[in-house]
Amino acid sequence: MTESVTAVECVDLTYRFGEHRAVDGVSLAVRPGEVFGLLGPNGAGKTTAIRLIVTLLPVQQGAVRVFGVDVRRDPLRARRMLGYVPQQLSADPALTGLENVALFARLYDVPRRERRRRVAEVLDKVGLAPHAGRLAATYSGGMVRRLELAQALVNRPRLLVLDEPTIGLDPVARDEVWDHIGGLVATEGTTVLVTTHYMEEADQHCDRVALMHLGRLRATGTPGELRAAEGEGATLEDVFRRWAGTHLGAETGEDFRAIRSTRRAASGRG
Repeated sequence: MTESVTAVECVDLTYRFGEHRAVDGVSLAVRPGEVFGLLGPNGAGKTTAIRLIVTLLPVQQGAVRVFGVDVRRDPLRARRMLGYVPQQLSADPALTGLENVALFARLYDVPRRERRRRVAEVLDKVGLAPHAGRLAATYSGGMVRRLELAQALVNRPRLLVLDEPTIGLDPVARDEVWDHIGGLVATEGTTVLVTTHYMEEADQHCDRVALMHLGRLRATGTPGELRAAEGEGATLEDVFRRWAGTHLGAETGEDFRAIRSTRRAASGRG
């Protein structure tokens, strides 16, 4: 990590839906080049916090900075540094893989002269180049998620924000997605901010994690530090249960239709 500026900095971040504080005084810092996991049960405030960071919700109280840029004062500049994969399905099943990524290249205002090369580059990077001409509706769940990664990467973001990136995927597809994420960090120094309900994923792939519950941060540290604080033999799930006291769910799925249904059901989370 060569950059001195913090990749993501939240200071006393608070967001209300009416009288309900979905995010309540959250302060955290994500270092450049790390994979930072935001954990918590349904309704913890994770997705709301993510939407504030990626400028989909306005900052009501506190501050968010992305590589030093205040997202409230200069949201357009902040967005140019971001790639975002939401929980909800963002790929269009009626378009081919190539057409989906090309659409995002236009949305991200990638220069016209670079679009074709960028689209081909990211499809190859996520292993979808051989399938670029197929309709997304024919993709498996893992392929759909890789397509969405390609969409988010087409503008070459410094920060990749992933909200439940492996929801609805089988274990093999989940591993594929994480392999691609790890490759981005290793080869390009991309900073990754991710939410997940899978504690084993967070333990294996995140450099540091923060656990949210009822809108507040309850614990932050490396997975090893948090496990050690629980005592010998503790797992990250034990840490989760201590602070959240709730059941851990798991979703499975296989094809485009299944993953769309799963994510629609999950859209009200956190």
